[in-house]
Amino acid sequence: MEILNSRIIVRPSDYATTLAFYRDGLGLAIAREYPGGTVFYAGQGLLEVAGHGGSGEPGRFDGAIWLQIRDVADAAAELALKGIAIERAPVLEPWGLWEMWVRDPDGVAIVLVQVPAEHPIRRDPRWSAE
Repeated sequence: MEILNSRIIVRPSDYATTLAFYRDGLGLAIAREYPGGTVFYAGQGLLEVAGHGGSGEPGRFDGAIWLQIRDVADAAAELALKGIAIERAPVLEPWGLWEMWVRDPDGVAIVLVQVPAEHPIRRDPRWSAE
């Protein structure tokens, strides 16, 4: 499975406070915004602050590792052959991305994402060979 892009997603209990921390406190530049979230440039990677899903429990990581892949169905088959449990089968989400969820051995959520050709965030020049 080839990883094309990645980001860390945090789901804070207080979206506005966390957004201000990363934007104003740390001074991260905004890569893009969408209804309910903001994606920041964070050096060579991206950090997404999502406006939903945070538990507010101290010491709990309410986030996910976001990994962009070429084909979510192929990845599902590959992971099944390796005995890796798929927590959530591939689904075309309302925001236009195919997503499948697995967890690492410590329970950290990993979102494997296929970006359809027509989706606006598809900017990776390696896709032009298809």
